[in-house]
Amino acid sequence: MAKSKNKAKKLSYISVPSQIINSLSSSSLQSLLLSPKKSSRNNRLLSLLNTYRRPRFWFYSLFLFALFGMLKLGFNLDHLVPFSPYPCVTSQSQGLSSNGVSKTEKMDVATNGEESEKNGLLTKFSASQTLASNGYSELEESNEKNEFWKQPDGLGYKPCLTFTREYRRVSEGIVNNRRKYLMVVVSGGLNQQRNQIVDAVIIARILGAALVVPVLQVNVIWGDESEFSDIFDLDHFKRVLAQDVRMVSSLPSTHIMTRPVEEKLTPLHASPTWIRSRYHKRINRDGVLLLRSLDSKLSKDLPSDLQKLRCKVAFHALRFAPPILDLGNKLAERMRSKGPYLALHLRMEKDVWVRTGCLPGLSPEYDEIVSNERKQRPELLTARSNMTYHDRKLAGLCPLNALEVTRLLKALGAPRNARIYWAGGQPLGGKEALLPLTNEFPNFYNKEDLALPGELEPFANRASVMAAIDYIVSENSNVFMPSHGGNMGHAIQGHRAYAGHKKYITPNKRQMLPHFLNSSLPAAEFKSIISYLHRDSFGQPDLRTSKAGRDVTKFPIPECMCNDSHSHSGT
Repeated sequence: MAKSKNKAKKLSYISVPSQIINSLSSSSLQSLLLSPKKSSRNNRLLSLLNTYRRPRFWFYSLFLFALFGMLKLGFNLDHLVPFSPYPCVTSQSQGLSSNGVSKTEKMDVATNGEESEKNGLLTKFSASQTLASNGYSELEESNEKNEFWKQPDGLGYKPCLTFTREYRRVSEGIVNNRRKYLMVVVSGGLNQQRNQIVDAVIIARILGAALVVPVLQVNVIWGDESEFSDIFDLDHFKRVLAQDVRMVSSLPSTHIMTRPVEEKLTPLHASPTWIRSRYHKRINRDGVLLLRSLDSKLSKDLPSDLQKLRCKVAFHALRFAPPILDLGNKLAERMRSKGPYLALHLRMEKDVWVRTGCLPGLSPEYDEIVSNERKQRPELLTARSNMTYHDRKLAGLCPLNALEVTRLLKALGAPRNARIYWAGGQPLGGKEALLPLTNEFPNFYNKEDLALPGELEPFANRASVMAAIDYIVSENSNVFMPSHGGNMGHAIQGHRAYAGHKKYITPNKRQMLPHFLNSSLPAAEFKSIISYLHRDSFGQPDLRTSKAGRDVTKFPIPECMCNDSHSHSGT
């Protein structure tokens, strides 16, 4: 993992050489000021007049004037710049400082002025840490004023989940029903599971059935065996949705021996009408319905009340379990304690390059690894198989690599001292794949860098929990940017919109990549073009109605947000 490599900045001092001062003894000064005594007053006067005429007198006078001026300047500087070999060093502290600064930024300076070694790495000086003990340093204050951190105009949109009278009227019968139960098995990574849980609640509402707490299928890629309550706050989930859908932890004894009818063939864009015609008679007859493979099967265009329910599940009910939420908030606070921060979701893992049909651009060796994997397992390719890699790249279907992310951030005005949290799995190529980013933005951290010893141990080998921690820190960031689309990026986009349109950078890959390939483009012109292409890509309000098939949990306007004075929360 690349870490911050801030180096201490040396200060320059103006001083008077001690050799000059020592060489001028008090007797020497007196000899310059006093003339030998004369026996006669007239002789003394004549000698004084002769002295004024001598060039040596003026030379000594100028010398003394310059000397006293230098001494005075030296004494004044002593008050402004006290000499110290480490002018920004504070005492060493253990673990986490009082203002929440992470352990990765602690200074550990030996008493003899030499840098000590900690955890096998040379310790680093962080000048900004000691410039201000309470609040931000001058560097961080200027960083916070940088245009890059400016938030988009939310146009006054706020959450408003007001359900119709008809929806509320039928709710009582649905939540009191004891005859019909829906069981759902959800698969995939964390954010795929979230999407399917949202859809499961909607389908239960459509069928008027109680929802058995969804079963999380063991992930075949990551081997995560976490259950629903390991990741999400189950009590909160039930409480928030108590007036919409009845939730039960397991089938009641009256249905425990019932063999559920399993359905795997739910089509894409299934409408409420299709769901009722397909499942209603069956669930009324058998009492239990088991659904699998729900991933993105439910239509994105639903009646207004069901769209509001979608938002209520995604943004209110699905809260992470307390231990995960606690650690995620701690890491977010450690990032935020030094000023604003950017969260990057980097999609640079080996399986991402294989599935997208793209190449990482690191070296011919890594390109060959990806190509061979794709040949051996052609079923993994999810992008358009009839397109070449170059065509995919220009069409914006490939993840950005580290160099492209770096160029984009610089063109958009990200300051070099920006603090960056990166979420995602380990990139193909390891640390070398991240070098363009870490060289340009040295304040670069992930959860392993920020966590104290032992904090991540309870969640070891649990990929969904680790992804949840990334989600929390990313959602709390001042600015968020994904290097590629995907479930996490879409979920956070909707979450940040619902929270008041917090800044979210959507890379305009299709239009910007031709300019990335133009090496003759001057830097100033490149920056101007990239800024212009992204003028509407910072998370501004975007109405879902402008494009059919948009997910309301990604674009919550107009069903779930309104900008009048009568907005209501759905909690």
